[in-house]
Amino acid sequence: MSARDRLPIFPSRGAQMLMKVRLAGAQKGHNLLKKKADALQMRFRLILGKIIETKVTMGEVMKEASFSLVEAKFTTGDFNQIVLQNVSKAQIKIRSRKENVAGVTLPIFECYHDSSDTYAFAGLARGGQQLAKLKKNYQSAVKLLVELASLQTSFVTLDDVIKITNRRVNAIEHVIIPKIERTLEYILSELDELEREEFYRLKKIQDKKKLVRARAEKLSREKYRAEYRSQQKSIFDKEDDDELLF
Repeated sequence: MSARDRLPIFPSRGAQMLMKVRLAGAQKGHNLLKKKADALQMRFRLILGKIIETKVTMGEVMKEASFSLVEAKFTTGDFNQIVLQNVSKAQIKIRSRKENVAGVTLPIFECYHDSSDTYAFAGLARGGQQLAKLKKNYQSAVKLLVELASLQTSFVTLDDVIKITNRRVNAIEHVIIPKIERTLEYILSELDELEREEFYRLKKIQDKKKLVRARAEKLSREKYRAEYRSQQKSIFDKEDDDELLF
């Protein structure tokens, strides 16, 4: 195992506990990010389906709106001047809000009608029904455009976040967790080696102590024997005995 395959850390019991905590945190983070990616993927597919459905509906609505415009011009005549005079006064306005999906903020656009209708009296002379139909069709088209813009904005936002989340999940799964596991294996192997060295050292110390103790006992026995021999008296030894008087 090379040094690049593991974290640069000194092998000890404290480092082992630290690596276990980091491994548990990495696994928990991986699980949470995996759940987040799954939730985002589910919402992403749902938005994709809505976009396809909205685009299909948009084609039908725009076709009806175009036919309504032709009918209104044929019946009422040219009303471009009226539209140009009131172009600064929007009847349909847009407001935005935010929606939280698994920690990701998605912008949601909504359209609403202004209370004043600048074209309320348009078509009183002729073509009022066609103009009402025209306004209704184009209002539906604007609503669909706003909805489509909201869906596509959320689609792009989710696509970027899903890519980032998947990269993080892959990095934790294939880089961080294996490196921490290899670091733990390295620490365990080093600690086992240190324990074997310590056991061998203690064994050698005990053997040396036994040898020193045996030598000390041997010297003690020899010294005791020498002292005992020196204290023994022979009958042939000459000593100055006291004279006895009979």
